[in-house]
Amino acid sequence: MARSFKVEQTIQQQIYNIVRLIPSGKVASYGQIARIVGLGISAQMVGFALAGLKEGTDVPWQRVINSQGKISLPGMGGAYQKNLLVGEGVEFDEKGRVDLERFGWQGPGGDRS
Repeated sequence: MARSFKVEQTIQQQIYNIVRLIPSGKVASYGQIARIVGLGISAQMVGFALAGLKEGTDVPWQRVINSQGKISLPGMGGAYQKNLLVGEGVEFDEKGRVDLERFGWQGPGGDRS
């Protein structure tokens, strides 16, 4: 059981390290982060890892949205995330979507991994 927990922590740290690379004013999808990390993790696992972050973290969790260009958090959490992104210059259309061609992060290698 301790080994499993250590592996989970390692994967979480890899997720956080990738998310830290997303520059201000850019966004990535949960699935994109999962593909970059690899190891067979899912978009949902990325979401769970980000949901477990403590307040005041240096991980820019707000820069991760769903593959449709929308915020997945409901209610006040989603409004807070949107405000953070707007403060970074990210724009939303009338349907609450971000243009991923314009604001999408190209990944650590400069491509859309």
